[in-house]
Amino acid sequence: MSTLKAKLAQKIAEQRPRTTKLVKEFGDVKVADVKIEQVIGGARGIRSLVTDISYLDPMEGIRFRGYTIPETMAALPKPEGKDYPYVEGFWYLLLTGDIPTMEETLEVVEDFKKRSKVPEYVYDVLRAMPKDSHPMVMFSTAILTMEKESKFAKFYAEGYNKMTGWESMYEDSTDLLARLPEIAAFIYRYKYKNGDIIAGDPNQDMGGNFAHMMGIAAPYDDVARMYFILHSDHESGNASAHTTHLVASTLSDAYYALSGGMDALAGPLHGLANQEVLRWLQDVMDKLDGKEPTEEMMKKFVWDTLNSGQVIPGFGHAVLRKTDPRYQSQREFCEKHLPNDKIFKYVDMLYRVVPDILVEQGKAKNPWPNVDAQSGVIQWFYGITEYDFYTVMFGVGRAIGVLANITWDRALGYALERPKSLTTKMLEDIAGIK
Repeated sequence: MSTLKAKLAQKIAEQRPRTTKLVKEFGDVKVADVKIEQVIGGARGIRSLVTDISYLDPMEGIRFRGYTIPETMAALPKPEGKDYPYVEGFWYLLLTGDIPTMEETLEVVEDFKKRSKVPEYVYDVLRAMPKDSHPMVMFSTAILTMEKESKFAKFYAEGYNKMTGWESMYEDSTDLLARLPEIAAFIYRYKYKNGDIIAGDPNQDMGGNFAHMMGIAAPYDDVARMYFILHSDHESGNASAHTTHLVASTLSDAYYALSGGMDALAGPLHGLANQEVLRWLQDVMDKLDGKEPTEEMMKKFVWDTLNSGQVIPGFGHAVLRKTDPRYQSQREFCEKHLPNDKIFKYVDMLYRVVPDILVEQGKAKNPWPNVDAQSGVIQWFYGITEYDFYTVMFGVGRAIGVLANITWDRALGYALERPKSLTTKMLEDIAGIK
């Protein structure tokens, strides 16, 4: 058994009594009241899910296992000469809550390499699809196609044991995560680079190998490490995480669950925001004739936009009340590697003027930029100009968090998710409407 799997087994054994005690001894303790606006409004803000993987702190942003993003980036082991950590070490952190040593991290790196070979039939299926299929359709299809590899499905067919079901879920999740970069890079090269596929490099870590297979030189390997970590998890109530959890709660395996989660991520209200922001930024540049942005020029444009009833994409967040640390991390990368890029100069100027304007306008609860205000800019700079592919890369990162979550869901024996519904008439009666 690997060090990571042994550590995870230890953590699960420690956690199970805590969950059991809460249900048996404190199951009738009220957590929160529910309002009609929440019932109708997509269950927003209803506290009804459990995850220890990440928490969205209104003032600190995402905390991964209690660590802020700056703390996470600083604490995790990094490849020599690189600014961002091994994704494999981050996987160790999300599963166990512990910062791995370099030795433990490299053990996971080697484990991923052994698991990373994608079955050839997956590529046969992708090649059989219309070449103009959306890359997210291809990504989700590839994941689902691999379901025949599921160790959990075989385990269940042989006789399901609730206490050990997490082990095959862990195996499936790790297999999937190790293969996703190769699948994503294949889709990109197949669709957008005339099918010129670049074979993986067995000497590389996950981030470095993804950059290699994409055909993009350093420091894009650090972009990949940063991007996958920043997009990995966002509590368990966002659409892709919740869908993955919901499907897994039926005792489906990781392949079914992750494919469903990626389908949710593909929705315009979830995973497409980064490309929408970039498209808007390029439109801003066109409207301003590509001129070097000045503060006064940008202030006027922002006010004109707001006064016309439009919003400034990439600013604001439902929970955060400060600049999104995911934005800040990407901003620091841009300041180091692309300070003179024209699109970044527009992003930078928006960052300087928009928050004060939104505060003055008085409508925004959070006037600060979120992760989507920056991420597309970096991809565009390194030559990935195909908007539709951005969500696939988001999906590779998001898989880290959701797969860690469903491994723990299976370990703690979480029940089939089955909320109760009400009719509109029942809600009217509750509200006292005659």
